[in-house]
Amino acid sequence: MNTALCLVPVCAVRKAPMQEAEMTSQLLFGEAVELISSHDDWVEVLCIYDGYTGFCMRNQLVEVSKEIASQDQVPLVHTWSGVMLVNDLPMHVPFGSAIPGMQNGEAVWGDNRIRSSSKLVMEGAYVFDEESIRQVAFTFLNTAYLWGGRSVFGIDCSGFVQLLMRFFGKHLPRDTSNQSMLGEDLGFLQEARCGDLAYFDNEEGKIIHVGLLLNDHEIIHAAGKVRIDGIDGAGIIHSESGERTHRLRVIKRL
Repeated sequence: MNTALCLVPVCAVRKAPMQEAEMTSQLLFGEAVELISSHDDWVEVLCIYDGYTGFCMRNQLVEVSKEIASQDQVPLVHTWSGVMLVNDLPMHVPFGSAIPGMQNGEAVWGDNRIRSSSKLVMEGAYVFDEESIRQVAFTFLNTAYLWGGRSVFGIDCSGFVQLLMRFFGKHLPRDTSNQSMLGEDLGFLQEARCGDLAYFDNEEGKIIHVGLLLNDHEIIHAAGKVRIDGIDGAGIIHSESGERTHRLRVIKRL
């Protein structure tokens, strides 16, 4: 099966091979996929990082060797908007973009030569402590909510915690319900510490939202925008309106 990398800043992953289809996720620059099938100008892909499937525009991907696409740890862009030189032309890519195949400051993807003029950090290089967690999480503050989004240009709740955790070498699935199955349950909010994940459900008991706890009374999450709100044993309290917005279901420690 052929493998490819995203060659644009952000590539939409859609539910069907057409522009009108729902965007269910995104690939960031440099993220790797397996090519499952071809549909005219579209290809069905499987994201190697999290196993998510969907349809992408063929001309936003570049085929590379499986060796490059399957690297376990890759350099990640560590500025809000990094600058890559793609065949000597600048491309602004989002925080968390990947640069697999980098050697001596350069990567070769097919006929494309990639160089970075922005700060890179190896995936998993950060120590999972409060200072580093806050540093990475706060990079996303005020990012607009976008269904299916996974970047600082627009992000959803599960995309936010998934991308954040990647900097610490902690792999999470794409969807909130699947994420909630990982980690150790905490019995009480008072046991929580910075880096724990809180999940929230709807009236039917389905888990529909996730955020990252900063302590036992504050949470950072994507709701309208990435924001910091209060939280108690019942759920999230909007910091500005005082309204209760999400009902707490479970707290997990990875």
